[in-house]
Amino acid sequence: MKFGIFYELQLPRPWEAGDEHRLYQNALTQLETADRAGYDHAWVVEHHFLEEYSHSPSPESFLAAASQRTKNIRLGHGIFQLTTNHPARVAERVAVLDLLSNGRCEFGMGESASITELTPFGRDMETKKEVFDEAVRAIFPMFRDGGSEHHGKYFDIPLRNVVPKPLQKPHPPLWMACSQLPTIERAGRCGFGALGFQFVSADAAHAWVHAYYNAITKRLKKLADYEINPNMALVSFFMCAKTDEEARARADGATFFQFALRFYGASQNRQRPAPGTVNMWDEYNRWKRDNPDAQEAALRGGLIGSPETIARKLRRFRSSHIDQVILLNQAGKNSHEHICESLELFARDVMPEFRNDPEHDAWKAAVMSGDLQLEEIDTQAFTDRYGNKAMMNVTAPKTAAGS
Repeated sequence: MKFGIFYELQLPRPWEAGDEHRLYQNALTQLETADRAGYDHAWVVEHHFLEEYSHSPSPESFLAAASQRTKNIRLGHGIFQLTTNHPARVAERVAVLDLLSNGRCEFGMGESASITELTPFGRDMETKKEVFDEAVRAIFPMFRDGGSEHHGKYFDIPLRNVVPKPLQKPHPPLWMACSQLPTIERAGRCGFGALGFQFVSADAAHAWVHAYYNAITKRLKKLADYEINPNMALVSFFMCAKTDEEARARADGATFFQFALRFYGASQNRQRPAPGTVNMWDEYNRWKRDNPDAQEAALRGGLIGSPETIARKLRRFRSSHIDQVILLNQAGKNSHEHICESLELFARDVMPEFRNDPEHDAWKAAVMSGDLQLEEIDTQAFTDRYGNKAMMNVTAPKTAAGS
């Protein structure tokens, strides 16, 4: 099992001068800590205009800075929005990051799931999948030596040689954002690694691992000429401390991420409120006061606790054959000091048990070769992308579309 860390670069209100500067500098220090401790991946999102939820519109800049302050950790676009970027600019930035990082770039791709992000760039919810698929077809010839051209419905690119080229050949490993659970199966069909940005139980993980690997081995239909990346990753709340009680207290803001997803997801096309009309942090704390049991249940569902508690939970995920667990502890107002301590404690007391797993390696080799046929599990019972039925009563703001 591999371990990644995940950054939305969240910044709840109220905002003060210097907050964004501190946010970015602290995140870079956390990546340095994770690199020294032996974590495998650092994933950074691309989002636009999403106040409080994500202040990360330029992951390529952040990851370039991280490439100069780390040595071993893989630096992942989790993800590059193919709907709001020109294919040539995507290919250029991926190649530059790969060169700066000495071949540590991971190329995750996605569409965006909100008209708040899409509309300013001239895109919409109805066509975003088509735009994504066409962008994929345009990008990968650009990584090869020499020129390429593309003439399609959404992009018309004359013959040009896109330079530089990535260090990794034929290209960095490919991933796809799976913000809706059924997209995990789509990622498998395309041959991409699945970045599952959801909160799921071990039972759900087992079902979706089967769906993913059955898709990639039995129903593969690549969008272009690229090298497949059979890997499945799932995100989890994360905070490791000496005791369960201390970890839960330190992770009190972890569910801000989950709350915001539901809060936004309740509105039409996941549109966000108009700028400055909703204080998301206040809404979140109001929800916590009104739903203490749901808050406690959400915290119990993550990898939050002592090293012993987290290891026990991870053993269940290991039995599901997850390839990577992505740990989310930069969430809400979780403190920089607690995040660094958590990363170090987990790496020292938990990670060694899960680093080398010959059984998983043998299982995966047998699945990919066809020697092991996986059961086709009905995933209908495992479609809650937020992982906590108790949070179903979160409602959209009255200022959002569809209210």
